[in-house]
Amino acid sequence: MNQKQINKPFSIPKQLVFDAWKGVKENRGSAGIDAVSIKDYEVLLGSNLYKLWNRMSSGSYFPSAVKLVEIPKKTGGKRPLGIPVVEDRIAQNAVVLHITERLDKEFHKDSYAYRPGRNAIDALSVARERCWRYDWVLDMDISKFFDTINHELLMRAVQLHVTEKWILLYIERWLKVPYETSAGERIERTMGVPQGSVIGPVLANLFMHYVFDKWMQIHYPDIPFERYADDTICHCRTKKEAESMKVIIMSRLSSCGLKLNEEKTRIVYCKDSNRKGNHEFISFDFLGYTFRPRKVKSKQGKVFTGFTPGISQKSKNHIHETLRSWHLKQKKDLIEIDVQMIASVRGWINYYGKFNRDSLNSTLQALNHAIVRWAVRKYKRFKGSLKRGWMWLIRVYQKNPKTFYHWCHGIIPCYFKLKPVKIRRAV
Repeated sequence: MNQKQINKPFSIPKQLVFDAWKGVKENRGSAGIDAVSIKDYEVLLGSNLYKLWNRMSSGSYFPSAVKLVEIPKKTGGKRPLGIPVVEDRIAQNAVVLHITERLDKEFHKDSYAYRPGRNAIDALSVARERCWRYDWVLDMDISKFFDTINHELLMRAVQLHVTEKWILLYIERWLKVPYETSAGERIERTMGVPQGSVIGPVLANLFMHYVFDKWMQIHYPDIPFERYADDTICHCRTKKEAESMKVIIMSRLSSCGLKLNEEKTRIVYCKDSNRKGNHEFISFDFLGYTFRPRKVKSKQGKVFTGFTPGISQKSKNHIHETLRSWHLKQKKDLIEIDVQMIASVRGWINYYGKFNRDSLNSTLQALNHAIVRWAVRKYKRFKGSLKRGWMWLIRVYQKNPKTFYHWCHGIIPCYFKLKPVKIRRAV
């Protein structure tokens, strides 16, 4: 990629395209409608990247249709996922790299998704503290957010911060590109941003910045909120204030082409030892956690009821479903089991272990149960006895407490029907 740029309508650095490729490769992902994988694209990488840069610089770059894959939702129904071809993902990432820094400077401090240096744990931490100070929460759910983003309003927002003609041109083309089903059917799109596209999260965040964040900052600066993409909660002082904000926000979203799901949007009372009133809803889910009244212990050892987050039931179900999908009974030995588990388990502990760790630990005991069941199937000497399997696993732990990642974090094998076994904890 060292050819000179000559008489090109758009000045796009070659290094930007190469950096965009590196990001796409790192994020991996499946092939689009052309069935070209990242590995396939890399075979002639220099030539492919030069052709892409040349087309983008000359204005002759047109994206391919987006591969439509429908993913089952945990709550029923299906979520459309759009997978662009590798080339289009590189082009989109080039734009993302070019505009992220300037957009991030404009975003609200309580917007946490798709931003450098911010994440879901930050949003949860702030939400937890505000639930202690505010008695009521408006927990909002926007229906089909990514699929109903208004293209005209979105482009107005983009034009406020982007002046480069090539970026404006290609964003408009990406917004209009159709879906293509597995049967080859083309589905035209007049609204929405495909989930699965590289640029989708940035555009969605910018859209919500003007639809909600900035609007709240101007008109209701005394109502704090946390937003992660379309997952948003507002904190209110009274039930009346929460009810009023629900109506006002519904009207605002409707004027921008969005709709609140009234069945899933709730007003929640943050009940604890000091707030002893009654209300229909005293819990809500946010970013994989459930906020609800729980028994907690102060630094002085005093037990009281606090309104705090812990891993949600949906997240627990997802962990169990993932565990079943591994088919551990097919693994040859403990090393192979650990290789299968470690990446997911590390992620679960790092994320769901931030708040109310005991709730996660009890859920992850399922990992030890699964290893015991594997051993009972594999070793005939156990004669199908789970008790013998547990005794064996405890001995494995005693011999090498660092065999599994979750053992190193206190999730150790314990079979409570056995006589007490002296177990030294992993360091």
